[in-house]
Amino acid sequence: MILTDLHCRVGLAIIFFAFALGVWGGIAFLRGFGVSSSYFGALLIGEILMLAQAVLGVALIFTGRFPMDGLHILYGVVIPLTFAAVYVYTRGAQTPREMMIYAVMSFFVMGLGIRGIMTGSVAPVCLPF
Repeated sequence: MILTDLHCRVGLAIIFFAFALGVWGGIAFLRGFGVSSSYFGALLIGEILMLAQAVLGVALIFTGRFPMDGLHILYGVVIPLTFAAVYVYTRGAQTPREMMIYAVMSFFVMGLGIRGIMTGSVAPVCLPF
């Protein structure tokens, strides 16, 4: 049960972190700023968080706890690949255009995280309702 709870809480952390990255990126884009080294560092922290979430998910599968819907696994694969795919797509450029792309992508990851929680189980253990 503790592994399930940890998996759910890290999922929530990813959702909130992606939202913060999206807001940060959106404000920076509107102010005409490009991608800073601080933002790249935050993206790296988010990627590490997502990879930790994936490891927890694989551990849950090995212990016999499968998600309610197979889409949950698809979200678990797509979410960590999203940041890396955008970095490859933008070739690491740091202009305001790339900042806008990262901001939109962060909100996309947030949405995928919400969908991931919705497809994980009937009543996620870490949600208070």
